[in-house]
Amino acid sequence: MFPVGPAPWPRLRVLWALWALLVVLLAPWRLWAIQETQECTWQVVLNNLESVGKNDAIDHFVDQELYTVDKVFDLLVDAPIDRDETYLGFPYYLKINYSCTGEVSSEALVRKGHLTGLKPVVLVTFQSPVNFHRWKIEQLQIQMEAAPFRSPERCDAEEVCLMSWYTPMPIKNGSVVMRVDVSSNGLGPFIPNKRFHVNINGFLERGRDHELQFTVGNELFHLIPRHFVNVPSRPLWYTVDQTPVLILGGIPEEKAILLTDTNFKDFFLVELSIDSCWVGSFYCPQASFTATIYDAIATESTLFIRQNQLIYYFTGTYTTLYENNHGSERWVRVLANECIKRLCPVHFHSNGSEYVMALTAGKNEGYVHFGTITDGLVSFKLLPRDRSVCNAILVDNCSITWAVFIAGDYNLLMLVEIVGPTSSKYFQVVSYDLVSDYLVVLYTIPEFIPDARGLEFLMILGTESYTNFPMVPKGMSYNPYNNLLLIWGNFLLQSFNSENFIYLADFPKELSIKYLVNSFRGDMAIVTENEEIWYLLEGSYQVYQLFPSKAWEVYISLQVLQQSSRYAPNETMVTLFYEDNKLYQLVYLIDNQQGRLIKRLMPVEQLLMYQQISKEYVLERQGSHLTLSFSNFCPFTVMRLQELPNPQIYTRQERYRAQPPRVLEPWGFHSENSLAVYQGLVYYLLSLHSKYDKPYADPVHDPTWRWWKNKKQDQDYYFYLANNWRSTGSVHVDMTSYEKIYDLKAENELPERIFLDKGTSYSFSVFLTTRKPEVQHGPSFQVLSPVDLAVVLADPDCIEAMVKEKVLVNRNSVLFWVTLSDKRSCFDQGISGHHLMKTSMLVKVLGSSGHCFQNTNRGPRMQSNLMVPVLIGCPPGKRLAFDITYTLQYNRVQNKHYFDCVKVDPEMPCFLFRDIFYPFFLIQDLVTGDSGSFQGSYVLKVVGGGPTLDTIKEYSEEEIYRFNSPLDKTGSLIWTTENTTTTEDLAFNIMSHNSLGIEWLCLENSPCHDTIPHNIFAPEFFFKVLVSNRGVDESTYCDYQLTFLLHIHGLPLSARRAFLILLVSASLFVGLVILYIVCCLLSPYMVKVCNILRWKINSIIGLESNYTYSTPSDSRAFSHSGTVSWRSSRLNSRVVYKGAEENKAET
Repeated sequence: MFPVGPAPWPRLRVLWALWALLVVLLAPWRLWAIQETQECTWQVVLNNLESVGKNDAIDHFVDQELYTVDKVFDLLVDAPIDRDETYLGFPYYLKINYSCTGEVSSEALVRKGHLTGLKPVVLVTFQSPVNFHRWKIEQLQIQMEAAPFRSPERCDAEEVCLMSWYTPMPIKNGSVVMRVDVSSNGLGPFIPNKRFHVNINGFLERGRDHELQFTVGNELFHLIPRHFVNVPSRPLWYTVDQTPVLILGGIPEEKAILLTDTNFKDFFLVELSIDSCWVGSFYCPQASFTATIYDAIATESTLFIRQNQLIYYFTGTYTTLYENNHGSERWVRVLANECIKRLCPVHFHSNGSEYVMALTAGKNEGYVHFGTITDGLVSFKLLPRDRSVCNAILVDNCSITWAVFIAGDYNLLMLVEIVGPTSSKYFQVVSYDLVSDYLVVLYTIPEFIPDARGLEFLMILGTESYTNFPMVPKGMSYNPYNNLLLIWGNFLLQSFNSENFIYLADFPKELSIKYLVNSFRGDMAIVTENEEIWYLLEGSYQVYQLFPSKAWEVYISLQVLQQSSRYAPNETMVTLFYEDNKLYQLVYLIDNQQGRLIKRLMPVEQLLMYQQISKEYVLERQGSHLTLSFSNFCPFTVMRLQELPNPQIYTRQERYRAQPPRVLEPWGFHSENSLAVYQGLVYYLLSLHSKYDKPYADPVHDPTWRWWKNKKQDQDYYFYLANNWRSTGSVHVDMTSYEKIYDLKAENELPERIFLDKGTSYSFSVFLTTRKPEVQHGPSFQVLSPVDLAVVLADPDCIEAMVKEKVLVNRNSVLFWVTLSDKRSCFDQGISGHHLMKTSMLVKVLGSSGHCFQNTNRGPRMQSNLMVPVLIGCPPGKRLAFDITYTLQYNRVQNKHYFDCVKVDPEMPCFLFRDIFYPFFLIQDLVTGDSGSFQGSYVLKVVGGGPTLDTIKEYSEEEIYRFNSPLDKTGSLIWTTENTTTTEDLAFNIMSHNSLGIEWLCLENSPCHDTIPHNIFAPEFFFKVLVSNRGVDESTYCDYQLTFLLHIHGLPLSARRAFLILLVSASLFVGLVILYIVCCLLSPYMVKVCNILRWKINSIIGLESNYTYSTPSDSRAFSHSGTVSWRSSRLNSRVVYKGAEENKAET
C-alpha cells in the first residue's frame, strides 16, 4: 500500500502535543472552536444557453460555434449600436455563486450579497496558441462584471428566491485554454479571489440525442477501489500552459484513463476504444501482456498513450485552432513496426509545434523517434539521421534510458546506458544537434555515489572519494528558464551548463526517485519509488522531506481538529502536479468504506514551517514551569517590493473591460434578452480587437474608436433616455463601459513574466527589515544583523543586473534597488512574439531559503526566493503601421496639392503618380496604447501589384529584385529615390523618416508600364508594398514587417500607346470635321430630296383614300367627298410645287 497519510492516526506524545498546540497559535489562521468571520469561496460553473437559470445545471465546454443575436439587437432602436454589423453570441455563460462555512444556505447568502451591492468581477485570460504561424501571439484578457439573473423556477417569495450572476464565456480563435479569475467589487462580504480553469474539450461531442459522449472511448461511471488502492502514483505529463485536456493512465489491467478539462476540479474515467493488439516478435520480445496504459501525454490538441510496446494518438476536434477540422475519428496507431519502451514528454512548445519522443528497443535500439505535432497533424522522424547513438559513441551495446529536448537550441540530450566488455554498466549524457547532425558525449556519470563527508553538496571534479553505493540513473529533467539540468535516480546531480555537475548530498542514497514534478518557477517536487515526497528549491542545495515527516503528522493532526473532509486514515496518492505555482495532489480517499478521488493542495509552506519549529525549539525553565522557545532562522522580519513599474509594458498583457448593459428593472435583474445583448456586445468588442490589426493606422490608436466615433455626440441623449426609463428594449448601452485598459497598476509583487526588448530594463526595489539582535551582556553592541540580497541570472552574457544598497539605520532596514537590463547581444531580430529566448532572474536573500514565510489570507507564502522568467526578443503587441493621416498631410504640403481618385475610398486614399511620395510609419504598442513615429531605418519593396484589386499578383524573388534594386540594368524599376544609403550588398535602398521621398518610374519592363485605362480617366495601379527593418535597424529586436496596398493614379501611357491614341483621336476628329463640311454642302439637295419624298408619300396616301366599300347612297356621298378631298390635295400639291419652282427661280 502506498499511503500519503498516516494509517491509523498517530498518537502523539505529550511533548509533541505541546508544540503542536503552539503551532496552532502561530498558524496564519486561528483554529478556534467558534470563528467570528466566515470563510467564503467563489463557485463557478459553465452553462449553455438552455441551462441559464437552472439551479443544478453544469456543462462542459464542447460547442465552439457562435450564434446570432441580431433579433435582440433589432429591438434596440435608440441605442448606440451599429445596425450594419452582425452581432453574434458565445455558446456558454459563466454562472457565479459563492458559499461560506456555516449553516446559512447558499441561496440566502447570494441574495444577501446582491442586496448589499456585491457584484463578481470576472477576468478571462486567453492563452496564446502554439502555432504562431497561423495565429497572432498576444496576451489577451477581458474583464467583465457579472449580471444578476433571477431563476425562473417557481418560488414562494414575491420577488426572488434563487438567483445567480452570469457573464458571457467568450471564445477567441487560436485559444483553447482559458483562465477565469473571480474577484469581488469591494462591496458585500469579503470573498478571496479564486482562479478556475475553463478549457475547451475537443474529445467530447454531442450525439443524436444531444447528449455528450466521448470520442476517445466510453465513460465509466464508477470508481472501483482496485483501480487506485495499492497502485503506485504516476507522473502527469503535458505541454505547460497549453493543454486544455489532461490525461492520466496507470490504472492496472484496464485500458482506461482519467481525463479532465478543469485541471482535476472534476474528471472522467474513460475506457479507451483501442485495439490492444499483441505484436510481440523476435525483435520486440514481450514477457507478458497487459491492458494498462503506462505512458500518457497531453498536448494542445492531441493525446498520446503507450500500451505495451504500441503508441496511439488521438486528435481532438478544435474548430478554433484549425481552418479545417483535423479531429480523429478513432485512435491512430503509429510506429506499428517499432518496439517502443517509453514515451518522453517535451514540456514546452517551440517554432509553432509541440513535440513528443519515443524510445525504441529491439532492432532500432539507440535511436529516438522524434514526434512533431503541428495543428493536430502528427509526424515522426528517426534520430540521429545517419547512424545510431551506439555507433556514434563507438560502443557495441547501448540503450537510451531517457531523452530531453532543449527547444531553444534544437538540441537533444540523451541518457545512455552502456554495457562494457566485462558486462559492467555505466551511463553517459550525450548531446545531439538536430540542425548540424552533430553528436557528442557531454558527461560520464560516476559509477558510485560520492562521499560528501557531511556536506550539503559536492562539486564533482573527479578527485573526490566514493562510497560503495552504485549510481543508478533513471531520468533527466531540464528547466529552459535557468538552464538547470537534473539527473536523477538514487541520487540528484544538477548542472547549469550540462558539463559541470554538483551532487546534492541531502537526498538519501537508499531511496530511488520515480519522477520529478517541476514548476519551472524555481522549485520542484520529488516522488520516490516508495511514495515519499521531497522538495527542492532551485538555486539551493538543501532537499526537504515533506512526506512522511513529523511536520506532516502535525499537519494531519490539525486537520483532524478542523474536521477536514479532505483527509482520511486510508488514502493513496494518484499523482502530483503544479498548478499556478502551487503543488497539488490527486488523492484517492477511503472514508467510511466509501472511496472518492479529490484534488487537494499540498501544504509545502506549512510543512516547512513545522519542520523548522520541530527542529529548533528549546525547553527553558522559568520559575516552576517549562516554556518552549523557538529559533527563527529567517534573517529579516519584513520583506516588501516597492517602486514597481506599471506591469503591462513588461507583461504585454492586453486587457479590455466590459460591463453588462443597464436594465430598466426595479431590482436590477437581467432577462434572457439583456444577457443576449451582453453576449453580442462582448463579441463585438473582441471582434474590434481582432480587426484592428490592419496596415492603415486609424487616426486614434484604440480599437474601440471606430465603435463610438459617430455616436459620441449623442451620448447625452442616450443617457437622458435611460434616466427617464425610455430606452427601447428596457436596456441601456453605456459607451464608457466598453474600453481598452492601458494603465494597470502594479500589485506589490513581481510579474508573472518579463519581456525585454533590445537595451530595455526593469527596475524595482526590495525593502528588508532585519531581525533585531539579541540582547547580550557585556560592552559589545550590535547595530544590524547581516542581510544580503543576491540576484542570480541564468544567462549573464545576455542580461545584467545592478543592485544598489541603502542602509536605513533608524528603521533597522536595508533598501535595495535592482535593475535588470538586456545587454543587446543574445538575440537577432524576430517577428513580434516569435522565437523568444527563455532566461530568468532569481532574487534571493542569502541564508533564507526555506526559512522565511509571509502570512496571507490564503495561508503562509514563501519569501526570499523570487524567480521571474525573462523572455528576450521582440515583445508581443508591437506592430508597424502605415501612418496614412500624416502621410497625406505631409504630401499635400510638399507637393503643394493633393488629388485623390475620382472614386474616393476613405480606407485607401490615392496618390498621384507624378508627385513625390513621402511615406511615414508608426510604431504602435497595442498593450500600452503608445503610438509614435517610426524613427528607424527600413527597406521598402514592391512585392506585388495589379491594375485592379482582383488582378493583384505576387512577384517572384527575381522580379522583386528587378523592380526595386538600384542595381537593375533591365529597365524594370518601379520607383527610385535620391537617397544614397543602401544595404550591405547594395541591392536595395535604405529609407528612413528623413528620406527625400519616392519618385515613381514604371520603366518599360516594369508591370506598371503602359497600363491600359479602363475608362476615360487616367490609368490606376495597386502596388503591394513590403516594409521591413530587418538587418538595417539596430535599435530593436523587432523585425517589423508591414505589407500594405498603395493606390496610385494618373499613370502615364507609353509613347507608342500615346501616339496610337493620338493618331486614333486625330483621325476621329478629322473625320468628324469632314463629315460636317459634307453635310453643310449637301444640305440643300437633301432638303429637296426630302420634299420630293414627302410629296410622293402624300400622293400615295391620297390615292389609297379614294377606295370605298359601302352602300350605293352612302358610296355616292362618300365618293363625292373623296373626290373633293383628292382634288383639293392635288391643288395644294401643285401650289407647293409651283412655290418651290418660284423660289428656285429667284435664287
